[in-house]
Amino acid sequence: MLTKKFTCVKVDQQKDGITWVTFNRPEKRNAMSPTFHREMMEIMTALQVDPDTKIVILTGAGTAYSAGQDLKEYFRETDGNPGAKAEAGANSRWRSDLLWMYDKPTIAMINGYCVGGAFTHCICSDFAIAADDAVFSLSEVNWGILPGGMVSKMMSDTVSPRDAMYYACSGRPFNGKEAAAMRLVTFSVPKRSLKRETLKLARELLQKNQNVLRGTKHAIRATQNMHWNAAADYLVAKQAEIKMRDAARGHDSYQEGIRQFIDEKTYKPVFSPYIGAGEGKSGAVKKSAKKRSKKSAKKATRKK
Repeated sequence: MLTKKFTCVKVDQQKDGITWVTFNRPEKRNAMSPTFHREMMEIMTALQVDPDTKIVILTGAGTAYSAGQDLKEYFRETDGNPGAKAEAGANSRWRSDLLWMYDKPTIAMINGYCVGGAFTHCICSDFAIAADDAVFSLSEVNWGILPGGMVSKMMSDTVSPRDAMYYACSGRPFNGKEAAAMRLVTFSVPKRSLKRETLKLARELLQKNQNVLRGTKHAIRATQNMHWNAAADYLVAKQAEIKMRDAARGHDSYQEGIRQFIDEKTYKPVFSPYIGAGEGKSGAVKKSAKKRSKKSAKKATRKK
């Protein structure tokens, strides 16, 4: 459990394993300052190994997800101070280097303005759900620089080259529905449904075996730019890692899933995970309990 209080970020850890990380500079539309980045690096590093956190949801307080870098504090106030600029840059990598291969599922809930450098953690989150009326903008071209950090590369890798070129060079804003259509976000929903739909996805992910989920998201990320043979080797190693992590808690997800499907016929993998997947426990205990309960009921009927 993360108990420390922060000045730019709120952390709310729910009992079900979902942790909300809320950017909390609403007066600045959650623009990212050096202090903000330092706090986020600390928070995300801590949550990655926190046993009470299974899924992280990123969102913003007020009317914005994030208006990008704080032009005054991140840029102007670090000009001429190489040490401060280097520290701010290193801490800002929570959005890319740390988030891209994060050990736990991450969801960006885009509730309002998502501008410039905020595209980084929107894209690097595993899932992004936007309000239909959220406002996206690569406005850097209007004030004289490239899209922040590695956003140019991320945009061209995520959306079509035509869309990347159009919005980066024109600086024109677009909404959540348009972001979903170009696959910048996973999907968009009416703002009144945003939190409900985000939690719906989070709770669905909580039902999966967390070691398998971790391995799967790493596999999708890491193999994107690999040669076919290298990807094959990586995936074999990743499957072995899943077995090792499950074995450490006395579980075997592969054998358990196969057993429940073939032998017990207790679930349909097209529609749901195997019983006990979320907890990493065998479903046999539950089934045995059901059998004992049925036997007891039959005996009671016979006695009558």
